[in-house]
Amino acid sequence: MSLVLDIQGVSVRRGRKHLLDDVTWTVGEDERWVVLGPNGAGKTTLLQIAAARLHPTQGQVGILDERLGAVDVFELRPRIGLCSNALASTMPTREKALDMVVTAAYGVTGRWREEYERLDERRAFELLNTWGVGTVFDRPFATLSEGERKRVQIARALMTDPELLLLDEPGAGLDLAGRESLVHRTAELVASEDAPTTVLVTHHLEEIPPGFTHVLLLRDGRSVAQGSIDEVLTSENLSTTFDMPLELHTRNGRFSAFAASR
Repeated sequence: MSLVLDIQGVSVRRGRKHLLDDVTWTVGEDERWVVLGPNGAGKTTLLQIAAARLHPTQGQVGILDERLGAVDVFELRPRIGLCSNALASTMPTREKALDMVVTAAYGVTGRWREEYERLDERRAFELLNTWGVGTVFDRPFATLSEGERKRVQIARALMTDPELLLLDEPGAGLDLAGRESLVHRTAELVASEDAPTTVLVTHHLEEIPPGFTHVLLLRDGRSVAQGSIDEVLTSENLSTTFDMPLELHTRNGRFSAFAASR
């Protein structure tokens, strides 16, 4: 199996603090990964490296058969779909939803003088419709609800038909209905034959859609366990990851966890 991500012995330091500490992780092209851990575990830092937007302090990073540090990242990034609040915060406040999606074709944030083909605008509108936000195409991104913003961001991440899709806490800030809608649509996406290799970052088990195949558990910048979700996502591993006794529950391909009964 071809490796989409090949991360070997990666560390990221800021001063004396290790955001990541000697992490090794590989992702195959037919796999769907969840990166799970508490706040401050290093999840977003790892995803920024996978998105070719951050270089490690040490270690080797392979992305889509390219070596980070030996490739033009501006040529690599269009092959990677990224949905993150950090990226969304760089968008002009009055950027319309359709323009936010279509500008991904050029890898820019903010529509200016560049010209887009009718085909690009049609694809952007179809993606908005697929994610249930076609009706807000002409509204400024800043006026959308949190749920609408998340779905517009995912539509943008899919605009270039990426080989790798990275979703950084897409359910953050959503209410119950918004979360369940997002989980359902994401499950449909990863189940399709032409879906890109997908990595989802979260710290809530309830946000893991059915169909994800692997999990990486992080704590304090280090890997606790990784591998098949059926083998690795256990009460014991979760308890170690979140530093408290937890009981894992599964139902219809969904997960939840609660403090262990005393």
